[in-house]
Amino acid sequence: MKKLSLISLAIIALSLLSCKDTVKQTEPEVVTVNNTETKTYEIAVPEVEFNDPNVEAVFNQYLQVEAALVNTNATKTAEEAAKLEKHLKEMNAEETVQTAVSAMAASDDIAVQRQNFETLSSAMESMLQGALKSGTLYKQYCPMAFNNKGAYWISSSKDILNPYFGDKMLKCGRVDAEIN
Repeated sequence: MKKLSLISLAIIALSLLSCKDTVKQTEPEVVTVNNTETKTYEIAVPEVEFNDPNVEAVFNQYLQVEAALVNTNATKTAEEAAKLEKHLKEMNAEETVQTAVSAMAASDDIAVQRQNFETLSSAMESMLQGALKSGTLYKQYCPMAFNNKGAYWISSSKDILNPYFGDKMLKCGRVDAEIN
């Protein structure tokens, strides 16, 4: 009977020890990272001289629109496009470019703004032909824009800052031509 009591006691002790949770459960540490800070990309100040101050004002405002697109900021793009729209009306620019810029100013959709920026860039290239007294501007090209259709823009620097993709593909593109 003594053996049976010891065996029973050993089984009970073993049962209690095996049911006890000896591993300490700890909560995983949660680390919060502040990702609200976004990088703002700056467009280079053009080192060119224009024959016509009106073309210079339009081009400088075009660069502001481009910078807003590079930074993927639809609100800023609309604001800058509205300013550009005023300059283009003063110059009696082509109706297609005025319509494109007006659509950019009225939209809060970055995709719509980028689509219209292509039309604006094409008109800007035409406007800049023969407009420079000195310096060089750069016609740049992104082959992946608009589902690999490709698109151009005018830049004040050889550095690529892609307005069609912003920071998703900031450096996608190449210098296609120089405008003197």
